[in-house]
Amino acid sequence: MALRDQIRVMVVDDMSTSRGLLVQALEGFGIKSVAHAPDGPTALQLLERSPVHLIISDFNMPKMDGLQLLHALRTNNKTKMIGFILITGRAERQIIENGKKLGMNNFIKKPFQPNDLRTCIESVVGRL
Repeated sequence: MALRDQIRVMVVDDMSTSRGLLVQALEGFGIKSVAHAPDGPTALQLLERSPVHLIISDFNMPKMDGLQLLHALRTNNKTKMIGFILITGRAERQIIENGKKLGMNNFIKKPFQPNDLRTCIESVVGRL
């Protein structure tokens, strides 16, 4: 069975259009199990009930930004091993360095093409 048939991914983004585009791209790659959340706190609640292998999160969100979500994931024994990709329109060195210190697996800068996203994901989880 291919990885894309088994992997569970969660998209976290406060913009419904961005969430929809990411979910559509993931489904286009053949990923069958894609959850989504509008913000970090909701994502953490959903993870309690339904764990995932990979989170793709926007950086700039209200309530909890992407790095705060990453910190929450890495400080919880149940979620500390989940793969994490940060999406940002501001790939500033400080943001990326902070993400790496917190255990970010990869990042991608907006705007991006679906193939760039696929390459980014595959660098974390392996070939889809």
